[in-house]
Amino acid sequence: MALSRAERCLALLLRLLSRACLALLGLVAPAPPRARPAPPRAVPPPRRPLLLLPARQLAARLRAREVTCVEVVEAYVERIREVNPLINAVVKDRFEEALQEARQVDELLSEGPGDDYLEEKFPLLGVPITVKEAFSLHGMPNTSGLVNRRNVIATSDATVVSRLKQAGAIPLGVTNCSELCMWYESSNRVYGRTNNPYDLQRIVGGSSGGEGGVLAAACSVIGVGSDIGGSIRMPAFFNGVFGHKPTTGVVPNDGQFPNARGVRTSFLCTGPMCRYAEDLEPMLRVMAGPGVNKLKLNEKVSLEKIKFHCMDHDGGSIFVSPVDKEILQAQKKVVEHLESELGVQVRRVAIHKMKYSFQIWSAMMSSKDSDGQEAQLFTDLLGDHGKPVWPLWELVKWLMGMSSHTLPAIALGLTEKLMKLNPGGNAKLVSMGKSLQEEMEALLGPDGVLLYPSHPTVAPRHHSPICMPFNFAYTAIFNVLGLPVTQCPLGLSSEGLPLGIQLVAASYNDHLTLAVARYLEKAFGGWVLPGKV
Repeated sequence: MALSRAERCLALLLRLLSRACLALLGLVAPAPPRARPAPPRAVPPPRRPLLLLPARQLAARLRAREVTCVEVVEAYVERIREVNPLINAVVKDRFEEALQEARQVDELLSEGPGDDYLEEKFPLLGVPITVKEAFSLHGMPNTSGLVNRRNVIATSDATVVSRLKQAGAIPLGVTNCSELCMWYESSNRVYGRTNNPYDLQRIVGGSSGGEGGVLAAACSVIGVGSDIGGSIRMPAFFNGVFGHKPTTGVVPNDGQFPNARGVRTSFLCTGPMCRYAEDLEPMLRVMAGPGVNKLKLNEKVSLEKIKFHCMDHDGGSIFVSPVDKEILQAQKKVVEHLESELGVQVRRVAIHKMKYSFQIWSAMMSSKDSDGQEAQLFTDLLGDHGKPVWPLWELVKWLMGMSSHTLPAIALGLTEKLMKLNPGGNAKLVSMGKSLQEEMEALLGPDGVLLYPSHPTVAPRHHSPICMPFNFAYTAIFNVLGLPVTQCPLGLSSEGLPLGIQLVAASYNDHLTLAVARYLEKAFGGWVLPGKV
């Protein structure tokens, strides 16, 4: 499906407009004050060993009474207070409540129940956790970065949050996201901007960017994210941690704002984020609840029997940046390692339709479901049941510094209007998406894993995503295909920024990508401490 001349002109126009917006942002940004010491480039590395334990090991030490839960929570509270002024990831804490819950855990442990009972009933007993602010956590704000909702306080827990708490996890607070969770820089008019722990001048990604940053900075053990276009995997990639987008329909999305409606219920996924690969599966089991029975997590995986496939890039979309050389080199090292150590042959594939990932995702996000229900308009969400939002007028207000919305949110509203101008083209793209889904399922089968870049570039500098607004297509395509994907860190670039790779399997084969992630963590080191010299 070749691009028409009009589409090529549109792509060029969008790029010119985005660069003009970035130049404008540079002009209106305040000049740095003189004679002030240079700010730190990254957060300082954690000093306390307690902060370096995976959730499973931490829970085991707590059950063995080797450390108290109060000690653990106090260590994380201290760490957040140390680095959150630098990264602005935790936007509202609940430290007093967390310490009270930690004391209750210590009281339970003092009563002497057996380890087996505790591990089965409370697999995450005493483990500190953070939650994306878009999810309801009782007593915490639930704005999703929307000014109209700045006074909204959650009166209940989202389903996944409730399940994690019932498993013994202790929430420390909620973390930042992009406005309405629909952009890949976590910045909004309610809480401001979140900074990358490896380089404070870089983005954390979005929309679960606060979670990515807080985990990378060792301010939390595990976290809750959601993903409709890469909102778990991009922050996990930019911050060098693990993130898993489960197979569609396995983990409930209830209790988050905005929740999906219409066809988008098949694209939105809630999933785990963490520093250590071994924590992905126990988190997924708890979060999925009865839905875990759809998966094959109890099956033993023989890595030597997996059929590995590899794509270096999407085929050259004009809407997306070329893949960085260091990202390609990291992926090449993974291929060489798998072939030399496991004795497998990694098959290089070229899936032509992946070149149209952005167009397919956009068309499918705007399509009607099987009942003919249309997807909810983004501009309606911006109004949040209040006055309708007109994107062009908001853009004028933004240029005058009077809009309560971010530029990316306004731009998305404008793009949404443009998508409706070509219903015939959208129908063809939806058909192409369904064909691509069948092709992917056939390629991967019951034992296949695809290696694919997590993003074309390492973590960009603040504001620069507006110049490359469609780069999220590398993750977004798998949302509309419904496939499970694990983002796996692969060390740091020459600039000290995280590298990584996406591991993709056929539907309900999450166990394959999780097993490969655990293997690659051992081979390439996994999460790397930020600020380490």
